[in-house]
Amino acid sequence: MAAVAAAMKSRGHTVTGSDRNVYPPMSTFLEEQGIQVRVGYDESHVAEAPDLVVVGNAVSRGNPEVESVLNRKLRYCSLPELLKEGFIRGKRALVVCGTHGKTTTTALLAWVFEHNQLNPNYLIGGIANNFGRGARFTDSEWFIIEGDEYDTAFFDKRSKFVHYLPEVAIINNLEFDHADIFADLPAIQTSFRRLINIVPGNGLLLVNGDDANIAPLLDVKHCPVKRFGTGPGNDVRCEASAFDESGSSFTLGAFRFRIPMIGELNVRNAMAVIACARHAGLTDEQIQSAFDTFKGIRRRQEVSGEVRGITVIDDFGHHPTAIRETLKALRHRYAGRRLWALFEPRSNTTRRKVFQNDLVSALTEADHIVVAQVARLDQLSEGERLDPARLMADIAAAGRASAYLEDVEQIVRHVVSEAAAGDVVCVFSNGGFDGIHKKLLARLSLETLPA
Repeated sequence: MAAVAAAMKSRGHTVTGSDRNVYPPMSTFLEEQGIQVRVGYDESHVAEAPDLVVVGNAVSRGNPEVESVLNRKLRYCSLPELLKEGFIRGKRALVVCGTHGKTTTTALLAWVFEHNQLNPNYLIGGIANNFGRGARFTDSEWFIIEGDEYDTAFFDKRSKFVHYLPEVAIINNLEFDHADIFADLPAIQTSFRRLINIVPGNGLLLVNGDDANIAPLLDVKHCPVKRFGTGPGNDVRCEASAFDESGSSFTLGAFRFRIPMIGELNVRNAMAVIACARHAGLTDEQIQSAFDTFKGIRRRQEVSGEVRGITVIDDFGHHPTAIRETLKALRHRYAGRRLWALFEPRSNTTRRKVFQNDLVSALTEADHIVVAQVARLDQLSEGERLDPARLMADIAAAGRASAYLEDVEQIVRHVVSEAAAGDVVCVFSNGGFDGIHKKLLARLSLETLPA
């Protein structure tokens, strides 16, 4: 929403917005763009009758601004509707989907096109460092967009990506997530079937051929299907992956690629980008040239700072698979160093017991684990909730040091008292986590560390 707001402002529109929680990097980005954000919701915010109200999927009936818009019959739409009719229609849309890696893959694909002077439209669910923003609208025929499976709006419960008119649909992976709107994995698979059903005959469905949850969706006759992965049945097959502290390398066919990101998940992201860019007519040499200058995404293994030998990293990971793969990647990047995971169970799925066991196996990739108080725990019944006591017991049984601490101040005190020079502290949250990164770095700069 923030990225599109900035792009609309660049077209000459006056843009304002409301949100309950505003935090970096998006709050900083909007301020830099001169876009006013009102904290909280009030009907006075739409008193002047905007020409169009774009309703985000986080608001619902009962919201005072929504009620005012409906009562006064103001013009409104969802964000995906705005994109479809105002920007995507008539373009060649490349839609990047999947449970993990969407933002990184979309940003990397957009940069490959930009680096090779194709001037793409793009919409990324984060801020790509090569662009400094998450969206741009141009006259190019190409539109590269992150396709989220989350629902569109309170009045349209379909996944956002069904609005995006894909010429190419990329499905990187598929796991259960978003327990607040999907009952189970088959419900998510149904949503992805709807996406697959709208890929045109002259388009392309690009899928992770190693993912067992995607395989049942691929009895497809209406469009070409191309599989990428490491297994022998893939059309685009990766061989000889290698990781070091500065990146990953791998071979596709006769060409050796290298990316400045670490880990198997990022190699798969890059494979999807390569297959899609080849579809668009780019050569392997052109693709690699862009890889060489890719600068990553904010909040994806992003170093927040280093104080007295302790490195603090910010990561958006909140699904167990994303947490596990990020920690594995950090093991490669910071080989031989002690690794901390600070995790805020904040998403609508990790607050629930759905991932009770998966979180144990993911978090224990770290040496020290600190879990913050489960967000909005009182909104869930006892039978639905993540059980923090059991989580701590299971982590301890796996031989890892762990602590469940209620607030950021306690967490900061704990880390400062236990951390030592050389440690790497990775903070996992899909929210602001009460500014823990800055608070931790500030305290570390003042305290005497243990030997």
